[in-house]
Amino acid sequence: MPRAVTLIRSTALSDVAEYAYAATAPAEARLVFLAGACPLNEDGSTAAVGDYAGQAAKALENMRIALAAAGAGLQDVVSTRVLVASARQEDLVTAWEVVRDAFGDHDVPSTLLGVTVLGYADQLVEIEGVAAVIDS
Repeated sequence: MPRAVTLIRSTALSDVAEYAYAATAPAEARLVFLAGACPLNEDGSTAAVGDYAGQAAKALENMRIALAAAGAGLQDVVSTRVLVASARQEDLVTAWEVVRDAFGDHDVPSTLLGVTVLGYADQLVEIEGVAAVIDS
């Protein structure tokens, strides 16, 4: 299946960021808007309580499942927003490293935010995303 997402990098911006600064999808692409992927187990309990990396991994697993249900995968994601319930930069970085590694060379534009609280008991991480798919 052809990929719809084109990542855009600019030599006029710092190369310190571990993601592309922009991405495009052609007009014929079907957009998939994902709800925030939470680190919830199938029974609704929160996975990896107290573990930023573990919760990021579980949220990514759930994101992959939602993407697959929409006929997409991580390589179809246009952008992400990673929410981390912490005021400590090292906690944000811990969650971010898991997300970055999962996307590999498909380093989509991303925003990493520290927030006060998330919606589920013991939840530390949530990952939003938008994907683009060209149906064949």
